[in-house]
Amino acid sequence: MNTLDWGDLTPEKFLNEYWQKKPLLIKGAFRNFVDPISADELAGLAMEEGLESRIISQSSGVSANNNDSKRGEWQVEHGPFKTFDQFGADNWTLLVQAVNNYSKETHTLLSSFNFIPRWRVDDVMVSFSTPNGGVGAHLDQYDVFIIQGEGKRRWQVGLPDKSLTDLLPHEDLKQVSPFTPIIDETTYAGDLLYIPPNHPHKGVSIENSINFSVGFQSPSSQDLWSSFADKLIDDSAGENRFTDAQRKSTSQPELLSQLDIAALKQFMLAQIDNDQGFNQFIGNYLTQCHHPLEILVPVRPFESTLIMELMTDEEAIFIPVSGIKALIINEDESCLHINGESFALDNDTKGLAHRLAQDSSLTAKDLKSCKDCLKNVQLLTNVLNKGYWYIE
Repeated sequence: MNTLDWGDLTPEKFLNEYWQKKPLLIKGAFRNFVDPISADELAGLAMEEGLESRIISQSSGVSANNNDSKRGEWQVEHGPFKTFDQFGADNWTLLVQAVNNYSKETHTLLSSFNFIPRWRVDDVMVSFSTPNGGVGAHLDQYDVFIIQGEGKRRWQVGLPDKSLTDLLPHEDLKQVSPFTPIIDETTYAGDLLYIPPNHPHKGVSIENSINFSVGFQSPSSQDLWSSFADKLIDDSAGENRFTDAQRKSTSQPELLSQLDIAALKQFMLAQIDNDQGFNQFIGNYLTQCHHPLEILVPVRPFESTLIMELMTDEEAIFIPVSGIKALIINEDESCLHINGESFALDNDTKGLAHRLAQDSSLTAKDLKSCKDCLKNVQLLTNVLNKGYWYIE
């Protein structure tokens, strides 16, 4: 298993000094790093329907769509791909999103970042680049850890700079103008690069290479408000009207007073201050996966009696679907949130719920303390019938 070695750093020091503040390169962070997925396996995923994949290139021949292109022009082509022969031996990069949803081995990379709450994780994107392959200088709006797999790559990372110009060399490709790097290094297998949001960066492959990018979701205020408004509408929870029974007479009816503004703000914020409603919203919102999952809904729903038997079977292993998101809200613990859904909890089921939210397989030994409680059996049965966990 690939394990992160912080060296002289610790997760606490990293969070204090670097997280969302400045970039960091840790050489040899993963000793004897082994790629959890090969270039050939990645290419196979890029051939499948429903997965997000694309190839970014600067080609001189003919593109996959038989459109002429001149050397130096950027091309972006979206999967699924039938073949890769047309791209040649250099100047292109294959990127596949959410590889951790389809590769258990890739998903295990996330365990090295468990010092950050799992709700912040988005996905593990994997890229394969040929010599001189890259996506150009650009900015991201999220934090990312980039693990160098096989091969080597030159990375340049700069500081936020408002003078940078946005470029659009292709309608599907956003880049920025050249920047002054504060990191300019060649990365080798096992090196780890952290890049905070809005820091310009550019990676160019020196030879055939693979990178594993652990990206973190960072919802915008607009996204949160929009989604919360949708929940109010769906639940018919925002139909109450503003009231002002203590209204005082005014001599200036054309004015909107500061008192009225404060009252209207409070009227709107009352929905946010409803802890029960907000917690259910935010728990479901943050566990929604932004990329396709291999949900494994059983052909015939499981009966609780069968699950009760399997919970004592030493050969049965209960496994979460790779990439599934689950959480429990601290100090509330009334619900287990999985993939945008809520499962009600009580004191009897909190222990099992925590195990389910920890994203690790469970055996009969793990379930020994909760197998005699019918509520626990029902909770596990519900999760299995939703296809969020499966039995091996």
